[in-house]
Amino acid sequence: MKAAKQIFDLAGAALLLLATSPVLALTVLAVRASSPGPAIFSQIRVGRDGRLFRCHKLRTMYVGTPSLPSHEAPASSVTSVGKVLRKFKLDELPQFWNVLKGEMSLVGPRPCLPTQTELIECRRRLGVLAALPGITGLAQIKGIDMSNPKLLAETDAAYLRTASFWLDLRILFGTLYRS
Repeated sequence: MKAAKQIFDLAGAALLLLATSPVLALTVLAVRASSPGPAIFSQIRVGRDGRLFRCHKLRTMYVGTPSLPSHEAPASSVTSVGKVLRKFKLDELPQFWNVLKGEMSLVGPRPCLPTQTELIECRRRLGVLAALPGITGLAQIKGIDMSNPKLLAETDAAYLRTASFWLDLRILFGTLYRS
């Protein structure tokens, strides 16, 4: 399963990066036109086995916004373009690079900030940190965000217990076609 998931991740990320490159280019231009600062935002996140890595995203907030979990950041810190990018999950497109580098998977527990200690501890207790973080996951299609660390970690653990190729496909399609 592990080798098949890795092949699926690499092939899927390469194809998706290629297919979405025109959209990525347009969104980079939109971010740059809407507010000063770089279009790509890199933030330290917690990866497999608790190792830290740089997670890449399209910048959706104004430069200088404190590094907080999305649910804690003030709504006024999100740019007008950022609201659209978040709504359609386009801010996640640069994470295909993280998948190609082996730092992330297409599907898995969403990577958190190192300051989210309660979530990290819950994930450690449940064995979730043993998995690569994902661009999307079971918690995301269930609408569970990082504001409830215990429920999030339990949902991540449930995903890992039942993980399969078909579940990953369901989660990917659920992410794309979520109402």
